[in-house]
This record gives sequence, C-alpha cells and structure tokens, in this order.
Amino acid sequence: MLVMKTALAAIAVLAVGCSSSSSSTKPSTSTSTAPETRTLVRIKTTEGDMVIRLLPDLAPKTVDSFRSLVNKGFYDGLVFHRVIKGFMIQGGDPEGTGRGGPGYTVKAEFSSHPHKRGTVSMARKGDDVNSAGSQFFICHADSPFLDGQYTVFGELVSGFEVLDKIATAPVSEDRPLNPVKMERVTLEEGK
Repeated sequence: MLVMKTALAAIAVLAVGCSSSSSSTKPSTSTSTAPETRTLVRIKTTEGDMVIRLLPDLAPKTVDSFRSLVNKGFYDGLVFHRVIKGFMIQGGDPEGTGRGGPGYTVKAEFSSHPHKRGTVSMARKGDDVNSAGSQFFICHADSPFLDGQYTVFGELVSGFEVLDKIATAPVSEDRPLNPVKMERVTLEEGK
C-alpha cells in the first residue's frame, strides 16, 4: 500500500509540476536541411557534467524538439527546479517554477522503454499527455510506475555521481536550497 501511495504521489508531482500556459503544438524548426545526427547531450551543471544519449528511434519528434532547444541555447542557465531523492530531478523550465515552457508542445511518443535509473523523459502538464514542451526529468531510481505514461527520449551514460549529488541535495518543498544550474547544454557526436 505504501508503494502504491508513493507511486501515485510521484505521478502527481510530475504531472502537476509542468503546467505550461501554452497549448499549441509546433514542429521543431531547423535552419539546416540536413537531419541532425548528434546523439549525445552534455549538461554542464554547477555540480558537474552529465551526458545523455538521445534515443531518436523511440521518440523522434521529442528528440528533434530537444535538439532544437539545445542548439538555440534554451537550457543554458536554467535550474533543476524539482528534486526528489530516490525518484527524479526535473529541469527545463525557463521560469524555474515548473509552469514554463518553450511556447509550444510536443505530442506524446510512448514506448515500452522502462523508467530505470538514468532514464530521461519529458515532464508534462497534469493528465494532458500531449502537453510536454521543454521540461524533462532524469530518474534517480527505477520508477516502473511511470512506464508507458511519459515519453522516454534518452538515457544517462555518464555523470551518475552528479545525478546522485543533485538528487540528494537539501531541499524545501522539492526545490533545492542552493539552486543547481545547467550552465551549458551542448550536443556532441557519439553513439
């Protein structure tokens, strides 16, 4: 029963924490005619670096949107505004409140990929599965109760110690007492 209550509370935190005022869906726009092929994303934080491998085969539109935002420098300087030890860290909100986004949404691309430690998924607004924009979360622990309900688009390949450091930082109401910034987020070559 405790596990069920924890799972329901965790889903509520993710769903409520991503309230964007925008509801339009906009395809990603790229200035290049060649498709983007870089598959690694380096997130340089105030606590160290994390590297994510993007999974375009699982969520092509989400990966496309994420790459576009990275290329524009959208994530540079943003904070991880929600941190829950043993569950996840969440960032990507330009307002830092859990309510902001890029001004458009991306339709859900559910898959059978499990939400395990290091999985990167899109956060969303409430029960609206098609309301993801720029906010994402990285699982600090296996979270199978999220499987099939959130768009998985990447996985952490290095920087697990940074994930642990952020996820175990002192918080007040799930907000780190000392803000953890994404100083620079960049795309890199790799597999």
